Amino acid sequence: MSGITWIHIAGGMAALATGTVAVVARKGGRMHVSAGTWFCVAMFVLGITASILSPLKSPPDSPVGGIMVCYFVATAWMAARRRDGRPGIFDKIACALVLAMAVAIIGSGFQAVISPPPGPPGPGALFGLGGVCLLAGLSDLRFIRGKLTSTQRIVRHLWRMCFALFIATGSFFLGQQDVLPQAVRGSPILFVLAFAPFGVMLFWLVRIRFTRVIGGAKLAAEPRPNVE
Repeated sequence: MSGITWIHIAGGMAALATGTVAVVARKGGRMHVSAGTWFCVAMFVLGITASILSPLKSPPDSPVGGIMVCYFVATAWMAARRRDGRPGIFDKIACALVLAMAVAIIGSGFQAVISPPPGPPGPGALFGLGGVCLLAGLSDLRFIRGKLTSTQRIVRHLWRMCFALFIATGSFFLGQQDVLPQAVRGSPILFVLAFAPFGVMLFWLVRIRFTRVIGGAKLAAEPRPNVE
C-alpha cells in the first residue's frame, strides 16, 4: 500500500498549496476559481485514499473521516456551481449520507465514553465531528426543502470549504508533527496555521453579513420613485 500512501501525501500537500492560493486570491476571479477546483480535486484524492488506508492501520481506523472530507468538498463545490440555488438529487443523497455519518460518529462517541479507546480520537473529538456532520445534515434538510438565496449559497460554499481546508491543515500541522523539524514541534505557530481556516471563515462571514446590512440600509434610504 506504499503507492497509495504516497498518493495520499501528495494529495494533502497539493490541497494545502491550492487551498492557500484560493484563500488569498480575489474571490470570484479566475485564479480563485482555478485554485478552488484543484483544491477540490486534491481533497477528493486525500479523502478517498484516507478511506482506503484507514482500515489497514494497526489498530484499524474508520473510513468515515475520508468520506466526510469528500462530502464537505463536494457539497461546497456544488453550492458554488449551482447558481440557481435549487437542490438536486445529489443534494438529497449527500444529506442522507452526512446524517448517517453523524449518527455513526456520535454513536462511536458514546461507545468511547463507555469503553475508552487506548488512543485518539477520544469522546470529545468524536462528539465534535458528529456535531459538525449533524449541523451540515440539518442545513442540507433545510436546503432541499426550498431554494438558497445568493448570500446563503455563498455562505454554504464558504463554511464547507473552510472546514475541508481545516481538515487538511489540522491533519498536517497537528497530526503529522513527527515529520516536521524538531525545533517547531509543539510550537503555537502550528496551532495558528492549523486553525487559520476558521479565522478566514469568520472574516468572510462577518464581511458578507456587514455588506448585506450596509446594502440593505442603502436600499432603504433610497427615495422611492414618484408613481403619480
